[in-house]
Amino acid sequence: MLGDKDAAANIAVKNLERARKFYEDTLGLTQIGSEGQEVIIFKSGNSLINVYQSQYAGTNKATAVTWVVGQDVEGFVQQLKAKGIAFEHYDMPGVTRNGDVHVADDMKVAWFKDPDGNILNIANR
Repeated sequence: MLGDKDAAANIAVKNLERARKFYEDTLGLTQIGSEGQEVIIFKSGNSLINVYQSQYAGTNKATAVTWVVGQDVEGFVQQLKAKGIAFEHYDMPGVTRNGDVHVADDMKVAWFKDPDGNILNIANR
């Protein structure tokens, strides 16, 4: 039923202007719309990310959005670090860390947070 339909990510933030600057200026997403003073809609590849104002911003303790960037995860990490992004480090069974990149077999992933503490990541697949 929904398998051939596009999906969108929804990210709660406390301050829309601060979030807009982060998602647009730091991450390079394109704002394609808004809904009043409550929601900003960004395009990322063929996906939409709805950033909305909420008192519950940053309370999710799991990854909210993953960007699949291909094999050059390390290159994307360096580009994001140059824009001031600090990366998170997690201890997980079967996973080693090469700098800021977590590696498990052929999977590479690096986690970071937005200004409200929402957990985001980039991965090779």
